[in-house]
Amino acid sequence: MGSEHRSGFVAVSGRPNVGKSTLLNAILAQFVLPVSPKPQTTRVRQLAILTTSTAQAIFVDTPGIHRPRNRLGQYMNNVASNALEDADVVLCVFDVHQAPRAADRLVADAVLQRAPETPIIAALNKMDLVRPERLQSNWDSYLAMLPDAEPVGVSATRGDNLDLLTREIVGRLPVGPQYYSGSEITDAYERDIAADLIRSAALALLREEIPHSLAVQIEEYTERGERGAYIAATIFVERDSQKGIVIGKRGSMLREIGKLGRESIEQMSGRKVYLDLRIKVWPGWRDDPNALRQLGYG
Repeated sequence: MGSEHRSGFVAVSGRPNVGKSTLLNAILAQFVLPVSPKPQTTRVRQLAILTTSTAQAIFVDTPGIHRPRNRLGQYMNNVASNALEDADVVLCVFDVHQAPRAADRLVADAVLQRAPETPIIAALNKMDLVRPERLQSNWDSYLAMLPDAEPVGVSATRGDNLDLLTREIVGRLPVGPQYYSGSEITDAYERDIAADLIRSAALALLREEIPHSLAVQIEEYTERGERGAYIAATIFVERDSQKGIVIGKRGSMLREIGKLGRESIEQMSGRKVYLDLRIKVWPGWRDDPNALRQLGYG
């Protein structure tokens, strides 16, 4: 690839719901990673691969670092911590329109502990939302937690400074080969991305007490030629009362989840999709090691 070609892994860290996946989708200019207004939309590690003529940045999108309440939360934190230890660059994402929270300090502490010698870039996100009189104070507060980080103010939704952020990241990558072909933008299979997109659709539509008790498993993903793809998926919840809420009156909520999930999958895959959703109760799955492995959180 030439003696000046740069490549490496960029661990993307931040508290839940700070905009990590939205930022990566914006950098890649393609909808690859699931997003929703609810925290902890990302539960597993997924790569987002940016390839240019002179570099390849392999972003490792990870769950938001938080204080876990169950085995699923512990798994998510382990995924995020492992990504930090293996990274060539750490991209810390903060919500600059708010002052730092305890969860942001938890992230900064994890980065300093797990990647003390790794170059750090602080993406101060949501610049489009911050009040001018609060910007400097919030900016300084975040940098006080990571004094050696290179700050870049960005807006994932509006596109502010994404080119600058990308240049700062690439400039800190080591010289190295291209690890993935130029056409690859993620290492995840379509059926796995589809499961995450269905879950993010549910997160966007359901009340606060439901989303974190919900998991999605793809049972069938079949190509049907010009008719697109047939996808059968099961939504798991932990209690019968949650099942009723997800189904909704006369199936109205399940239809809305299916509609939004199907549209997201079609946007991701570029073809028509027929989505068949079912719902089952799996009591206590978030603390059941066998259930976590079966659902892909092993």
